[in-house]
Amino acid sequence: MRSATFPPIRVEPKVRAEVEAVLREGESLTQFIEEAVVAAAAWRRVQAEFVTRGEAAIEHWKREGGGHTVDAVMDDLQRRLDDAKRRAAKHAGR
Repeated sequence: MRSATFPPIRVEPKVRAEVEAVLREGESLTQFIEEAVVAAAAWRRVQAEFVTRGEAAIEHWKREGGGHTVDAVMDDLQRRLDDAKRRAAKHAGR
């Protein structure tokens, strides 16, 4: 496959100097930019997949009518907190 190029970008000399300052031994500015672009594209793909899964989960939850009420969640959290406090007090009393 034939390679392609990205359009050139203009940056302030300060920005270029900052990027060049973090290049690894033997790494070129072009290699750094290519790696950054590939990583940013992969991250956006992961984010988009995450949002898609989240939206599907919300739709499933709506269809199924499932989930827990706020009161039920808060009661469970309070029970867990009370249990942890009881265990901590018991451990401190040893």
